[in-house]
Amino acid sequence: MSIQTDIDDDLPTLPPRILSKTRPFYWSVRRELWENRSIYVAPAATAAIVLAGLLIGAINLPHHHLVVSMDDSSPGKAAGIPFEAAGAIILIASFVVGFFYCLGALQGERRDRTILFWKSLPVSDLTTVVAKAAIPLVVLPVVTFAVIVVTHLIILAASFVILPMVGFPANAMLTQFPLLTTWVDLIYLLICLSLWHAPIWGWLMLVSGWARRATFLWAVGPPIALTVFERLAFGTHYVDAILRDRFKGALTAAFGSTMDAKGHLHIDADHLDPLKFISSPGLWIGLIVAAGLFAAAVRQRRYRTPI
Repeated sequence: MSIQTDIDDDLPTLPPRILSKTRPFYWSVRRELWENRSIYVAPAATAAIVLAGLLIGAINLPHHHLVVSMDDSSPGKAAGIPFEAAGAIILIASFVVGFFYCLGALQGERRDRTILFWKSLPVSDLTTVVAKAAIPLVVLPVVTFAVIVVTHLIILAASFVILPMVGFPANAMLTQFPLLTTWVDLIYLLICLSLWHAPIWGWLMLVSGWARRATFLWAVGPPIALTVFERLAFGTHYVDAILRDRFKGALTAAFGSTMDAKGHLHIDADHLDPLKFISSPGLWIGLIVAAGLFAAAVRQRRYRTPI
């Protein structure tokens, strides 16, 4: 016994290891990426389909149509069509991915009963919910930007091969379409969309933590029912206007816009207006609502059990 005590006394005493406060959050985000590969697979698959469609369309399009589309009267506009179309489709696909991710973010761990295991770890409910919220708010926009940039580069590389075949300079798209400016505008747009859609992600995550099943119906049913009730009972459409603004109002708030004589609003995508966006009441009201919804989701997870 004394020999063992002497040996123990000779061993160096190691200081207790202090874990970083951000480490649980980091690994929680990694966990979401491991368990939900659609976050990056779906946008990439959408980009692949778009590229295949553009390639087949360029091959099958008659020669004279390509000549007309690349006419000198509007070269920049014609050159930007494939880039803008690909970006818009990938943006829509990313929104769909975020929508269904949030619907299953908190229900999935209750359905497969893994919530008991995750609650046994030294990771708070706040950290877990914030990590899940970071996926549609931060991670998905970053993935979307990367996928769109790669898609644009592939389109640009393909143009060096296709354009000379129809009698145009190989660098026609590169010189006529401001690709770097487009990427800067895209970063701005993604930031604006992420902030503007925050209440949507908060609502979906709250439903995900509360509903036992049929989360999609519980998510879309109450807003639709409230819209119909208001229209039938009062003949107004305020709820419908609020919902429409929350889905597409970021474009109006983030970019310059003009209204024609008929009252139709036209968005100028070339005129960034960050001051208008930051000073928009809809942005700050939405962020306050989103904070309340995410806080409610944290409280729900604290008391939720497996389904």
